Amino acid sequence: PRLLLTLHRRYPLTIKNGKGCKLYTTDGKEYLDFVSGIATCALGHSNAALTKAITEQMNTVHHVSNLYYIPAQAKLAKWLCDNSVADKVFFCNSGAEANEAAIKLARKHANQRGITEPVIITAKQSFHGRTLAAISATGQPKYHEGFGYGGEMVPGFEYVEYNNVEELEAIVKKINKGGKRGVAAIMMEALQGEGGIVPGNPLFFLRARQLMDECGGLLICDEVQVGMGRSGLLWGYEQLSAEPDVFTSAKALGGGVPIGAMMARGEAADVFQPGDHASTYGGNPLACAAGLAVAKAICDDNLLKNVQERGEQLTAGLEKLVEKYPNILGEIRGWGLLKGIVVKEGVTAGELVAASMEEGLLLVPAGATVARFVPPLIVSEKEIDLALEKFEKAVASKVN
Repeated sequence: PRLLLTLHRRYPLTIKNGKGCKLYTTDGKEYLDFVSGIATCALGHSNAALTKAITEQMNTVHHVSNLYYIPAQAKLAKWLCDNSVADKVFFCNSGAEANEAAIKLARKHANQRGITEPVIITAKQSFHGRTLAAISATGQPKYHEGFGYGGEMVPGFEYVEYNNVEELEAIVKKINKGGKRGVAAIMMEALQGEGGIVPGNPLFFLRARQLMDECGGLLICDEVQVGMGRSGLLWGYEQLSAEPDVFTSAKALGGGVPIGAMMARGEAADVFQPGDHASTYGGNPLACAAGLAVAKAICDDNLLKNVQERGEQLTAGLEKLVEKYPNILGEIRGWGLLKGIVVKEGVTAGELVAASMEEGLLLVPAGATVARFVPPLIVSEKEIDLALEKFEKAVASKVN
């Protein structure tokens, strides 16, 4: 650790191996993993099908660059398009890269409409990644500190309160006054993850869709955390009333193997031309083999039904704990197996996560006041019950 940049506040665990929804440390302790590598290991740990797919691909060819056609890339792109509103896919390596691609696409699309000062509207308390443009799109000033130029981040972003229709309408009207400045896109998470597990309001997204249709801008959905089945549907936008022009995915897309994707439909799918954007590693055979294994599991193993049922079970169990510990626990939010529970004053989410770790349950905060539950999508009924049992012990330890 002393040789690594101090960029992460690490917990005092060293993971040796994992199986299913369990992780094991070098000192022999067992943990029930409801973090999933931060909503990434959709099939759990040491999944046989995923291991077989990447092993076979590694023994064949793992990387050739995008100078050549890649069969696994074409197959994964087809599956993504067949199972969404997308017409075309751009592959990269992470959620931040996928969102960077979406930002570039929105700016070029606006330029083609004669807008040379394009503005992308995002939400306060959003999170879109750590690269410079993605963090500029992120509506949380704490992430901007120290990275500006003359006190400014990358220009061209405006922020509104999430799910606030009136504020969204007002800022679109303010920006679209004619001339070279105009709205390029509205870019929103279908569900705010790092902002506290706050689901999108269908009426808000419907109005965002209408506003972009009226002015010619794009609606972009950041699906990096909620997409690929975590909400109980394949895509978060399916929980809402609006279809995006562009949406992004990563995390669960490769089941823990790094891969990202930006997907576009209609005229948005034809904005980029050769030379406009690229990725050396994006869509490499190894990552796409992993993506295809995840896709096959979602289809063949009825994972979406499991997410729905286990999500309902988790919510029901947490509701009972809220009734029992009303001074510590508050609102339960989220979809499927992306759930958060508000931690009331006197206890922080970080403290409750640490107490859960002592009980053998791994959780992750979503801000200072929300404890997040993001288990693998294969989690069983028995494992949900066990997690609730461990979480209750952690909560009880905080009762004065």
